[in-house]
Amino acid sequence: MKTKKQVIFEEAAKLFQEKGYSAASMRDLADRVNLKASSLYSHIKAKEEILQKICFDNASHFTQGMDTVEKSGQSPEEKVRALLRLHLEIALDDPTSITVFNDEWKHLEEPHLTRFLNLRRDYENRFRTIIQEGIASGVFRSVDPTVALFTLLSSLRWIHYWHRPSRKIDREALLRDVTAILLNGLRSGK
Repeated sequence: MKTKKQVIFEEAAKLFQEKGYSAASMRDLADRVNLKASSLYSHIKAKEEILQKICFDNASHFTQGMDTVEKSGQSPEEKVRALLRLHLEIALDDPTSITVFNDEWKHLEEPHLTRFLNLRRDYENRFRTIIQEGIASGVFRSVDPTVALFTLLSSLRWIHYWHRPSRKIDREALLRDVTAILLNGLRSGK
């Protein structure tokens, strides 16, 4: 059974997804979780606390996934495949939180915004390094690694908008097809 605080965070993520962080009020959230607005503050300090939790929890999922991929000893192509799958699985497993993570992070206050951006840049740099290794080994075509990185990441941003738990999908087929489409565009003709 979920705690009241877990329910509050889940409902807040849905609310932020629907209205946007700025437009969502604590009163809206209190209504969703059947509390008075004043009672909500016995569970959380502020709306910012919720945004921080969503952003940093998701950042942690990506960082842990990157750590695993980097330690795997796989080829650059297999590492990119694993990272694409990681992104897709996170988006499928928690589309509400990933929407907030992708779209609402800019509302984080300092020093949390800087910390979040540093985590993001570190992740992007590590992903770019894997792409560079693939280019250097001839597995990937000779393209600007930054363009390749942001093309891949941007190509994955639609899934959390499209996917709904009520939508019946063949998860493995979706993961396979999206990964194949993206990797075939990156793979060298050799």
